[in-house]
Amino acid sequence: MVGSSHEALHRIFQKDPTLLTQALQRVLHVPFPKPREIAALNVDLTEIEPVERRVDTLMRAETDEGTYLLVVESQGKVDDRKRGSWPYYLAYLYEKYRCEPVLIVITQSSTTAKWASRPIRFGFRDWHSMTVRPLVLGPDNVPMITDADRAGRDPSLAVLSAMTHGRGPQTPAILESLVAALKTIDHDTAAVYAQFVDSCLTNPQAKQMWRDLMKTVQYFWRHPLAEQVREEGREEGRIETSRRMVFHLLEWRRIPVPDTARARIETCTDLDQLETWAERAVHATDAHELFTGR
Repeated sequence: MVGSSHEALHRIFQKDPTLLTQALQRVLHVPFPKPREIAALNVDLTEIEPVERRVDTLMRAETDEGTYLLVVESQGKVDDRKRGSWPYYLAYLYEKYRCEPVLIVITQSSTTAKWASRPIRFGFRDWHSMTVRPLVLGPDNVPMITDADRAGRDPSLAVLSAMTHGRGPQTPAILESLVAALKTIDHDTAAVYAQFVDSCLTNPQAKQMWRDLMKTVQYFWRHPLAEQVREEGREEGRIETSRRMVFHLLEWRRIPVPDTARARIETCTDLDQLETWAERAVHATDAHELFTGR
């Protein structure tokens, strides 16, 4: 399973390589030639120990105009060290494969997108020995798809829209339109897309909204992410039961519960801690003794 937003942002292209060339053409308006074949390559660019260099996703695209290496980097924040490592990646890959590398950066941050899109130049003012111009996909140029019909016409782009725009007031419309689109494609692909989107949604409310929407899609429950959702649901149920037990014991023993103590119990999500408080509530004479252990 995809465990993080960083992983999902670039691995989506491993699942659907054509989405990457579509994004170059439709979002960035780069006339990249139509690939006859796209293959994933080893991402490890380690040259000598102990230096390790690894790109996020690397694919080879065979086209009528030649062979290209598509180097995809998922970037969460500004990191000026990349201004040195990205040119290294491209030079190393050209030396190793002898075909043209193309650097694509994908991010969920407008600030990071603006930083990443700046050309990287080495040399002096009037003569640059090397210039690297990353192609950047982010919230400022990936279309925000909030219409179910449009999402249905291009489900892959709708997935990319949700992955880069999964925050803000348009989130409900984006996610609802994507669910409608996923119902129009094969179940296995849709289930994998659902996991990528789930991993990219960093806002807790957006993530919960997405999971609630996915509960209405029958095939989703055959996917590993569904088991994760079910397990989280069971965990939440156990936590809520333990909270009620603490309050019931205090009420049964007629111990007043001040607002500060009530808030602390209601916001606790540590099951072991709640069970400890329940054990202390059996003998406590004051609600605050739950937290001090006296």
